[in-house]
Amino acid sequence: MEKLKSEKYAIGIDIGGTTTKFGIVNTKGEILEQDRIPSNEHDAVENFIEDLYQKLHPMINKVGGIINFVGIGVGAPNGNIYTGTIDYAPNLKWKGIIPIANILEQKFNLKTKLTNDANAAAMGEMQYGACKNMKHFITITLGTGVGSGIVIDGKIVVGHDGFAGELGHTVIRPGGRMHKSTGMAGSLEAYASATGVRETAIEFLTKHPEEPSLLRKYTINELTSETVYECAIKGDNIANNIFQFTGQILGESLANFVMFSSPEAIVLFGGLTKAGNLLLNPTKKHMELNLLPIFQNKVKLIFSELQESDAAILGASALVWE
Repeated sequence: MEKLKSEKYAIGIDIGGTTTKFGIVNTKGEILEQDRIPSNEHDAVENFIEDLYQKLHPMINKVGGIINFVGIGVGAPNGNIYTGTIDYAPNLKWKGIIPIANILEQKFNLKTKLTNDANAAAMGEMQYGACKNMKHFITITLGTGVGSGIVIDGKIVVGHDGFAGELGHTVIRPGGRMHKSTGMAGSLEAYASATGVRETAIEFLTKHPEEPSLLRKYTINELTSETVYECAIKGDNIANNIFQFTGQILGESLANFVMFSSPEAIVLFGGLTKAGNLLLNPTKKHMELNLLPIFQNKVKLIFSELQESDAAILGASALVWE
């Protein structure tokens, strides 16, 4: 027990559009305990924090109590690193500006720092993953939405107000598909997220009613990016075309991002990357096709070496080790 008392820990929390993952992290970057809760079960953020507290409290006691903790780091959609607030997150139930760092500080009696969820993942990648020795890279999270973290000269780009780097909301198809949460037309997130893949599946099945497809055995509610993947690996033509289409849009977007910051690598992670080469190959092809010659064949396009939950938890915890 004496050894536990002398060691220091941080809490890392990753608030996603669907699930919130959290864990206890030591100074070596090891996640000793972790769990998850749904992000959108509670209308009131205070009830969400209470659920989080009930899950974390036994973990905290297991490593010797709150006295051994240096703080809490949080990654959240629209998380503002300057104010510690979540501001108008489109994928969360809590609307407006939520002072979540302040609420967590009062509940746990620990200093709390917050940043954008994708920025937290980028920090995890930089400290513990494929980008350990890189100073110029971009991380793209392909989950419920599309998040991004931009690192230039070894620093996360946050902008003057804390909200820089929202690459998922850049418009890649002007006048295109409506994003249901933001009301924007043609944003990357409307196409290259797991939700976007589902929307593409519905569109393709509707546009080609005569073409047979394994996807037709599913109801609208049963269609997901996972079912599209399962059908694609069985050779289904429509399912494969869905990934070709998604990869084209993602690749064109990545080309724009490359010409903006000239990164050494772009790291993809999130649930959608489980599609592997079905997504990676068309993405790489269309990225290179849309780059000026001076940028071609210079940027590595890779999948994260970290598990999705680990990268976000580790990156969030890194906020409080300073």
